Amino acid sequence: MLREICLCLPFLALGGLLHTELTGVLDDCFCDVESIDVFNNFKLYPRIKKLTEKDYFRYYRVNLKRPCPFWPDDGHCAIKDCHVEPCPESKIPVGIKSGNYNKYSQAANTISDMNDCEQAKELGAINSTLSNQSKQAFADWARHDDAQDHFCELDDETSPDAEYVDLLLNPERYTGYKGPSAWRVWNSIYEENCFKPRSVYRPLNPLAPSRGLCLEKRVFYRLISGLHSSINIHLCAEYLLDEGWGRSVWGPNVQEFRQRFDTAVTKGEGTRRLKNLYFLYLIELRALYKVAPYFERAFINLYTGNSQEDSATKELLLQVFNEIRTFPMHFDEKSMFAGQKLEAKTLKEEFRLHFKNISRIMDCVGCSKCRLWGKLQTQGLGTALKILFSEKEIQNLPEHSPSKGFQLTRHEIVALINGFGRLSTSIHQLHSFRLLLKDNR
Repeated sequence: MLREICLCLPFLALGGLLHTELTGVLDDCFCDVESIDVFNNFKLYPRIKKLTEKDYFRYYRVNLKRPCPFWPDDGHCAIKDCHVEPCPESKIPVGIKSGNYNKYSQAANTISDMNDCEQAKELGAINSTLSNQSKQAFADWARHDDAQDHFCELDDETSPDAEYVDLLLNPERYTGYKGPSAWRVWNSIYEENCFKPRSVYRPLNPLAPSRGLCLEKRVFYRLISGLHSSINIHLCAEYLLDEGWGRSVWGPNVQEFRQRFDTAVTKGEGTRRLKNLYFLYLIELRALYKVAPYFERAFINLYTGNSQEDSATKELLLQVFNEIRTFPMHFDEKSMFAGQKLEAKTLKEEFRLHFKNISRIMDCVGCSKCRLWGKLQTQGLGTALKILFSEKEIQNLPEHSPSKGFQLTRHEIVALINGFGRLSTSIHQLHSFRLLLKDNR
């Protein structure tokens, strides 16, 4: 379903220090960096940033204690900035703690401000008054979710090790986590889980042009490379600059940015890495465009228990979708996996399993904060892929009732919006680095 992924990036100049002609354009399209920059930085980024600060999207339930399934645990990062501070249950909005069901309840929005005990009692009453038909629908959703083709290894949210994390209080930053442990994670992702031609010997450069690979396999490379680039930009933009007097100072590190993306330092790879960031941005932007009808139905509520907050959050999300519709350069993904039926099915399944394996590798990251954001962004991308591969189911959604054919959990919704928010932030930060590089020049 992902076809002619249109990433036309004819020229990228970063303050004159990172500048080269970009290649690897797929088919004919009208995408360019400048238009994406203007659209993201001035139209979408401010709304996405505000949306991710809403209660519904700021709390993410995650299990950071799952063992690495691929190699013996080499210990967790002891640096204090690697630590993740979980959110006490008492601080979590009661509507979020109550699970997925209540976000679809019309009665949920009638709950006024109450203390936690009263809210919990009221929520119990809502569940007890559901019709038999609604209860059957909920059961069908659960069975469908269990049987669905997930692109990620999902955390068991009922595990005693799963905890709520306030993402605003645990921002993605450079923690000092590096070296063999971090290298092994990314090497495993690129070398062992990406599609690659049998004739290529190790080490395989994951960012080099993938000649001879079919479209789907090239897409896979670029998705992972784009995610890697996005994370690197976050770490460069939120770098620990000073730790003196008990007060840490975080900010952009231009030298670190150049080490990762300057064409002279990276032997020409830097701009290709940045191109893949824009590529990933377009992929997830397309997924949001496709999934808009799911959220535009009146009975879908982003439920926290605060009716005023919930209404504002839903309105802001719809504004984001309306803005996305104005973007004139969405790519056309219709012919990916559109070959012979059996061959296409096999390739799609291989694609899904490779990506699912990558989500499991995130449990091998030794830095808890890096693991948190790696798992969230991987889950966000996995949810985007799930959406793109569910186009028919989304088109056939009933207007006034839940669907058995397509369903998103709160966990997936939070990861989808925050994952795209990280990409949007990367492109916004990239603009800031352009200005800094220009000043330094």
